[in-house]
Amino acid sequence: MKVAIIGGSFNPPHIGHLILAEEVLATGAYDRIAFIPASIPPHKIPKDDPGSDLRLEMLRQCIEGWPTLFVDTCEIARQGISYTVDTLDLYAAREEVEGKPGLVIGDDLAPDFLETWKNPSRILEMADIIVAHRLHGERLPLSYRHRYLDNVIVAVSSTIVRDRVAAGGAWRSLVTSGVRNIIESYGLYRQH
Repeated sequence: MKVAIIGGSFNPPHIGHLILAEEVLATGAYDRIAFIPASIPPHKIPKDDPGSDLRLEMLRQCIEGWPTLFVDTCEIARQGISYTVDTLDLYAAREEVEGKPGLVIGDDLAPDFLETWKNPSRILEMADIIVAHRLHGERLPLSYRHRYLDNVIVAVSSTIVRDRVAAGGAWRSLVTSGVRNIIESYGLYRQH
């Protein structure tokens, strides 16, 4: 099976994550999408983190009903800072994964990939880089092997959801009903 990986803190997961996964699947290059929640993200300081158990449960609720999407808990199980290169080492050893996995990164992180990611040359050996439009409508000039996903830019982020929950604003349509129920049941993100 051909797998593409979408990693992140998923704090919380939202409809933008589902739309991105569907866009990757629509290319026909991958059979399934692995959502891999970070234990400790290397690129972002977690804000209002409810902990890995609740982030994981929200992610499971978010993708419920999508048989081509699955959650992989390898980074949470590994604990510590979640480096993509370590996760790709695991995927290289999995017999059910056919060929190189796709690694989806946003165009917000793509320009600094070679400078800020741990062992980027090894990542480039082990994965096919798929750059998704997140901030820019145009394709950015990148000096490493990649391909662009011609996706729509969805102006929603986990930060926006958290901020709107904290402010008592409109946020419920930005997440799935299962994620909404967890946020409401546990009173998540109400205070910054």
